Amino acid sequence: MNIVLVDDHAVVRQGYASLLRAVLPALQVREAASGEEALARVQEQVPNLVIMDFGLPGISGLETTRRLRQRLPQLRVLFFSLHDELPLVRQALDAGASGYLTKSAAPEVLIEAVQRVLAGHAYIEQGLATQLAYTPQQSASDPRMRRMTQREMEIFVMLAKGTPMRVIAEQLCISAKTVSNHLTLLKSKLQVSSHAELVHLGIDMGVVRVAG
Repeated sequence: MNIVLVDDHAVVRQGYASLLRAVLPALQVREAASGEEALARVQEQVPNLVIMDFGLPGISGLETTRRLRQRLPQLRVLFFSLHDELPLVRQALDAGASGYLTKSAAPEVLIEAVQRVLAGHAYIEQGLATQLAYTPQQSASDPRMRRMTQREMEIFVMLAKGTPMRVIAEQLCISAKTVSNHLTLLKSKLQVSSHAELVHLGIDMGVVRVAG
């Protein structure tokens, strides 16, 4: 069995690779730090599974998954991400992912997810699966959501959650100026005039959950 683990943080990537090798010693785990590198790894040798982060520098995890699935429709992809927003989970599944779990999941949950997806099953973290089942797809019919690129969608989610632009730039490995440019485009595409309106829109679309 051959897995490609895609994450732009070397410490995170190496830690999870070590966990997988220790618990599932029959696995060969190769690493990639970006979408471009993931495409190259898969080109070298087709894996049984790709474990994909959502937010990657350059090509996003979502776009990388789409490209991989176009080339190899049988390829199985498991998203393993910091993001737990339902619109992003739905986008990952729509892109062809076989599973989705968050990095807050316990190590044994990751192992279970890997085993189930390798066995040909779908796997969605329990809490996310429950939310998907009982939460209306508020954003699915909104034409404004379809106008956004995948990078803009990532930035929209982070901005709507109140993440500072400096932190967004650091996490996505882009400049603060680029984040600012994306914000300007987002306001135009989403037909809002202020950051506060963007946050309210995120709440309305289910991107941001309000504690109650």
